[in-house]
Amino acid sequence: MNIGFIGLGIMGAPMALHLENAGHQLFVKTRSKVPDSIAASKAKVCAGAQEVARQSEIIFLMVPDTPDVEAVLFGEGGVAAGLEAGGGGTRKVVVDMSSISPIATKGFAKKINEAGADYMDAPVSGGEVGAKAASLTIMCGAEPAVFEKVRPLLEKMGKNITLVGGVGDGQTTKVANQIIVALNIAAVSEALVFASKAGADPAKVRQALMGGFASSRILEVHGERMIKRTFNPGFRIKLHQKDLNLALQGARELGVALPQTANAAQLMQSVAANGMGDLDHSALVRALELMANHEVAKGD
Repeated sequence: MNIGFIGLGIMGAPMALHLENAGHQLFVKTRSKVPDSIAASKAKVCAGAQEVARQSEIIFLMVPDTPDVEAVLFGEGGVAAGLEAGGGGTRKVVVDMSSISPIATKGFAKKINEAGADYMDAPVSGGEVGAKAASLTIMCGAEPAVFEKVRPLLEKMGKNITLVGGVGDGQTTKVANQIIVALNIAAVSEALVFASKAGADPAKVRQALMGGFASSRILEVHGERMIKRTFNPGFRIKLHQKDLNLALQGARELGVALPQTANAAQLMQSVAANGMGDLDHSALVRALELMANHEVAKGD
């Protein structure tokens, strides 16, 4: 199958390579330098998104934010301009794997449908590690027939793949995911700052907690990052800020209070304001460390 992939960042590049390794021909476009891994592959680099769409049966997007998706889809030379039906009148499918506004997603889908193609939102969780290991959790919003058409490709990139509901429901699920992840990072941060400031060895505290009810994937992975001071980005603070802003914007529109989400967003804002917005989101701990005038641990 001819597959389009737009957005070849930290996660997009390995995701695209999984599709090529499965035997598909890739047509790609990215706004920054083409990663070496893609350049060394058989993928064909296109001049623009329109050309990607014209050459492909299914077009994947993996870009940072709602305005980026809108520009890729509907800007000059965008995907929408290249969506004429394939051989035999087969409808093409646009699959947005970015994390963006659920409300905007529904509007984008309507316009893509009017252009003669199908639309699916399929945001992911699992970060760079999950992208490389093809173990991503993928949350989908689509018509069932569209989902079944795309599912074999998603299975090359992820393990836990769920059709949540109609278009936009995948993005709603991703926002919920980001709320849970942020609050867990904040909880682990508070616990380790407290334990370290009290004089306990944070590594031993983490080891003890991993065997109890407080155990979590966040404690396992990001707790280790906090102790080893390895904040190189798997998922950047500034991108998680964007996701929490989507949650708070949605909460206002729905008349729902999300007080803990708002607090986590402020902690991330503090980190970003101190010039650390490009660090991994586990660096949320830095906000609490600054307030406590104490670091969980010193790096090597």
